[in-house]
Amino acid sequence: MAQTWDVELIREIGAMIGGEMQLFDTTLWLAPGMNIHRNPLCGRNFEYYSEDPLISGKIAAAMTDGVQNIPGCGTTIKHFACNNQEDNRMGVDSILSERALREIYLKGFEIAIKEAQPMSIMTSYNLINGVHAANNYDTCTKAARCEWGFAGMIMTDWTTTEQGPDCTASGCMRAGNDLVMPGALSDRANLKEELADGRLPKEDLKACIARLVNIVWQSNMYEDAVPYKK
Repeated sequence: MAQTWDVELIREIGAMIGGEMQLFDTTLWLAPGMNIHRNPLCGRNFEYYSEDPLISGKIAAAMTDGVQNIPGCGTTIKHFACNNQEDNRMGVDSILSERALREIYLKGFEIAIKEAQPMSIMTSYNLINGVHAANNYDTCTKAARCEWGFAGMIMTDWTTTEQGPDCTASGCMRAGNDLVMPGALSDRANLKEELADGRLPKEDLKACIARLVNIVWQSNMYEDAVPYKK
């Protein structure tokens, strides 16, 4: 699809997918995947668009436009960010400069958000310069929300918080990562503990809940759905 460089065609494909989502009562499509083809051995290159951030961002934006033209349906751009290998994907630390991060690995996400405002983002399993992507305030809040104007919901990849101490449910809330998937008893215990001792401010949790409820209100599962707008 990315090789076509045909954004109108991609919008048509997105609208077709949105129609299927509506048929199957699905609100969020866990796609498109748009990480950079950094290594040809990456096991998920088949679902990522390109080695180029511009084409990745433009295609993801067009796909999002197409899907979200169907009322109540949305995309989940992923994996945010720097998820460029499958080996040790739960523990790998992507070490990179600010310039490489901004100009290569985040640029596609920035384009997709600014041009199409996807309903959600999924964070990745890896660390970014020592901080787990799902617990990374700089990417989830400072970049996506404050700089690019992202207004949707951010969710973790599955079982991210169940792989050790590098990533916790409370850390997700502090970072602006709103939803822990699929959720475990250990996540609930962590939230209760850190709320009780003050490490997790109640305001951070409330902000995450508010963003989640906002998406529910705009979804095709809500009887008085408010149309999703850029």
